[in-house]
Parts: sequence; C-alpha cells; structure tokens
Amino acid sequence: MHASGLPRPILLDCDPGTDDALAILLALASPELAIEAITVPGGNAPLERTLANALGLVALAGKTIPVHAGADRALLGPYPPGWSGHGADGMAGVALPPGQAAAPGIAADAIRAALGAAPAPLTLVGIAPATNLALALATEPALAANVAEIVLMSGARNAGNTTPAAEFNAHADPEALAILTASGAPLTLVPLEAGRAVRASPARIASLAAAGSGRAIRTAGAILTALPRPAAETGPALYDPLAIAWLIRPALFRARPITLAIDRDPGPARGRTLIAEAPAPTRTRLLEPLDPDGIFALLAERLARLP
Repeated sequence: MHASGLPRPILLDCDPGTDDALAILLALASPELAIEAITVPGGNAPLERTLANALGLVALAGKTIPVHAGADRALLGPYPPGWSGHGADGMAGVALPPGQAAAPGIAADAIRAALGAAPAPLTLVGIAPATNLALALATEPALAANVAEIVLMSGARNAGNTTPAAEFNAHADPEALAILTASGAPLTLVPLEAGRAVRASPARIASLAAAGSGRAIRTAGAILTALPRPAAETGPALYDPLAIAWLIRPALFRARPITLAIDRDPGPARGRTLIAEAPAPTRTRLLEPLDPDGIFALLAERLARLP
C-alpha cells in the first residue's frame, strides 16, 4: 500500500509484448495499486497490435480500466522492429480474448488529464518506448510536480539487446527518455541486467502453473513456455514485471543512486544509457533484484488471484 494506507495510484504505459503482458496482469492482480489508466504506444509490435493486446489482457483479468491508444512512432522517426521472440502478434502466438473498445482520446492527453486531476501525486510506470510519457510532460512541464515517481524498464549498464550499445526501449526513442530524465521527477530505472537476473526457468514456470488454474495464470504460463530459450541461459528473462514488483514489494530489490545520461547522437551508440554510481542519494535510482525466487513467487501468487 501507499504511505497513506491507500492503494498507490499509477498510470501504466506499455507496449504488450510478452513481458508487458505479465507486468499488466501483475498490476491488475495487486490491491496495492490503483491503475488510473493504461496508455499504449507501438514498440514490441505495431500500435494496432499492442493496443489490441492491452485491451485483451484487461478483459482476461476481468477488470475495467480505460486503455488509450498513443504514439505509433518515436518523436523523431519510426520505432525499430521489436524483438522477434514476441512474434507478429506481440504475444508469441498465445491467444487473448477480445477486449472492449479503447477509451476515447489519445494517450498523451489522457496522461496530462490524469496528472492534472489527481488529488495526490501519481506514479508513472513506463515499460515501453517513453514517447507517450514524454509527449505529456514536454507539452505541459509543470505537471511533473504531480508525479510521485517515474518507474521505467529501460536502458542497460553494459551491452544492449537491440544494438551492442542500447536496450530496446531506450533505443526506440532516446529523445523521449531524455525528456523524462530532465523532467525533475524522481526516476527509478529497471535496466536490462535486472531482468536478466530473473529467469523463467522450467522449475519457476512449473511453480507458477501449480499456483492456480485460472485463465490468466494459464495464459502467463503459456507465454513463458512459448518464449525462445537461449542455449546458454536457464530461461527467458523477466524484464517488465520487475517495474511492478518494485512498487508492490520494494524489499525484493536494492535501489542504488546513480547519474544517468542518454546518447542521442546518430550512429552505433544511439540509445546507450550512460549510468554511473553516485556517492550520495540522487533523484535517480537503479534497481537490482535481491531475490529472484521471491519475485517469481510474487508473480505466481498474484496471478493466481485473477480469473
């Protein structure tokens, strides 16, 4: 719960995408969070697919949350192709139920409206290219005062996964990411390395399957089973759900103060996140998982609550 004892109000910006799907379900299953809206850019798949997937996941969970369509391209050009493991549908071939119609209006307007109307500061959770969030804050910068925290799955300390230098979300729209880092709002970063430390091993997938029999947890298990397994790894990495797990159970993580800059120049280093340890607390933090088994147990326990 929030410090007030009430659920923490959040706005979730996502581009589902397989790991986004698990993050969305985890958020929808957690009473510690009050999801004001879900906003969707393209990214892991074209916007028409990521939007349909977000609507389908809300329906799968049996919830009623407004879902707004957002950017279909980055601020300065098209998004790069998403990871091939997501498949053309973004869900690695795992079927979702049809959802309701998208909420009216575009994502950036919905974000601004939510921030302007919120009685208490909102937490912005971004697990996609940062375009929607950046458009909202760039066009009305004063709204950053209404942001309690920005939690992003973005960037890497070392090698990237889209290029040797860059993680996908950061590479997809580095200008948008830079707008968020300059907004003045507290920023918590879930880097590529954090997700790689939490692997969906066969044993963990089996544990998730044993936790419940509802359609949501069965869909999550099907997604994890469908993902490619690199020969050198124990299973696919769990990236986006870590941003939600941090809000629910921060004791599962270590938060390190850092400085952060983004390479926005053309060339092979575009989208690289320049991360340095800070000797004293800063408004920017980097998350490191402390208990991968505990994170996976949290995912299983919460998804078992859904229909």
